[in-house]
Amino acid sequence: MTSPNLDTCRLREHLLLARRVEGDRLMLTDACMREALDGVRPLAGAERAALEQSPLTLRRFRHLALERRAAEAWAGSAGMLRAAASGEALAGLSTDDGCWTLHFVEDGAKWQVILALAAVAPFAARLMREPTLLRVRDGAGTVVLQGHLDADGECEGVWPFVSDPAPHFQRHGGGFAVEPVRA
Repeated sequence: MTSPNLDTCRLREHLLLARRVEGDRLMLTDACMREALDGVRPLAGAERAALEQSPLTLRRFRHLALERRAAEAWAGSAGMLRAAASGEALAGLSTDDGCWTLHFVEDGAKWQVILALAAVAPFAARLMREPTLLRVRDGAGTVVLQGHLDADGECEGVWPFVSDPAPHFQRHGGGFAVEPVRA
């Protein structure tokens, strides 16, 4: 059962977002709306009026707010080794949410492991803007890679195990996780 206040808020939101205005267009830039959402600066009177009068701008503002909430809520992503043994070296793994990919590159006798962030991840902008220490763990909880994303949205390092990636993940539950390191 929902409270009357919550029902009223939902109804008001629906009515504001469902309106159609002839010739409506975006009245505020994404940067302006993000600054307001981040509390960097409040909207000026004219900006607030533009937001209230333009359903298109209001819908974009809501989208940015939901995107921001999703970005703040990210606590980690997990994935599994899904490929059957094909005899070929493991080239990569992806998280179930599609936000991260682990790539494995053979470098002579060693392997390199590269963590890549998908540009479409809801938290991508925040992670690129704020240097967050990330950690990749295998299915047994052992650290595979730890570091910060570079300007390309990648973090790379030397594969820390003796065995190749495919047999290593098979022996350790087939899973892996990408998580922010909490201080």
